[in-house]
Amino acid sequence: MINRPLYVDMIMAYTDTPFVKVLTGVRRCGKSTILKLMIEKLQKEQNIPSEQIVSMRFDSMEYEDMTAKDMFKAVKEKLSPNGRTYLFLDEVQEISGWEKVVNSLATDYDVDLYVTGSNSRMMSSEIATYLTGRYVSFRIYTLSFREYLEFKKQYTQIKDIHAELADYIRLGGFPATHLREYSQDEVYTIVRDIYNSTIFSDIVKRNQIRKIDQLERVVRYTFANVGNSFSAKSISDYLKSEHRSIDNETVYSYLEKLEKAYLLHRCSRYDLRGKEILKTQEKFYLADTALRYSVLGYTPDSVASSLENVVYLELCRRGYDVTIGKTPDGEVDFVAQKQNDRLYVQVTQEIKSEKTEKREYERLLEIRDNYPKYVLRTDEFAGGNYQGIKSMHIADFLLSSEY
Repeated sequence: MINRPLYVDMIMAYTDTPFVKVLTGVRRCGKSTILKLMIEKLQKEQNIPSEQIVSMRFDSMEYEDMTAKDMFKAVKEKLSPNGRTYLFLDEVQEISGWEKVVNSLATDYDVDLYVTGSNSRMMSSEIATYLTGRYVSFRIYTLSFREYLEFKKQYTQIKDIHAELADYIRLGGFPATHLREYSQDEVYTIVRDIYNSTIFSDIVKRNQIRKIDQLERVVRYTFANVGNSFSAKSISDYLKSEHRSIDNETVYSYLEKLEKAYLLHRCSRYDLRGKEILKTQEKFYLADTALRYSVLGYTPDSVASSLENVVYLELCRRGYDVTIGKTPDGEVDFVAQKQNDRLYVQVTQEIKSEKTEKREYERLLEIRDNYPKYVLRTDEFAGGNYQGIKSMHIADFLLSSEY
């Protein structure tokens, strides 16, 4: 197991507090391994004896027909008679009514509780019904660029950091694909399996969707249009032009389900002048760039939007609420806010002309405040300062600790 301190340290700050620690995220992003890393840490650093640690994984065949009552009984039987039990319940959403079980255990027994899940049953709205005020939620993402490099160091020599970024964009950050040297085709085979199991188990089967072909066409459209503004109507119109009739409500429902399975992230637009969230023309970003390439194949013209996707995920990882900034004359790629902090980010693959350069910087110069502003690029001239706006190579930004 390779350590992921970004999450382990953040979650373990809540050890021995009355809160249920809830880890959510797309399938195979590393939630189960993070639980194991925490168990290891409890044993080594806090000397918690193994009989006070209980770990159960509910997507195992062993628990296939288990009811909430069975789950409660099975967990209760494993509780330590000598002091607090540290309970790690993995993929709990497989048991209908798990929230009541967790609530009862947290209320009536001396336990420190950690749970994980990877679909809509783990969304805040679902959990809040039974665990109001009693839980803290942690979104787990696939590997950051920094983590990706740490994983690679275990089995190969790290190349030039900018060349590594190109690989990271193409291969993504699912931990399972970076435990040893895989070819690009092997990576995409692994990621396609993750994609298929998410689509069929967490969306089709759970929601009893009959028109699978229709769903997959919506998925392919969203994957091909990462970083572009679109609406349910624009997808519906596009499919109608291909003689595939689908109404706006169905498209909207599919997008919501993809979001609840953590495959998609919805990014709203924020009116920088009116200081309000706009309800139209949202953008969607993927849980990992490799999802796009494993489903649609790799094309060089997709790199610009994948770079945007990578920056978006990094800002989310660092705890920012991320929106698209609407200015009177255009858009700023990202407005990232965290408590009283804010930063503005423009992402561009490379600046080939003075006109393009002027456009990228002018959007940020329109914003009259003193928060940090960045133009991120991949060309060799990235770096420096223009009227207070920092220019950085995207790889350096992803590894930076200044924001």
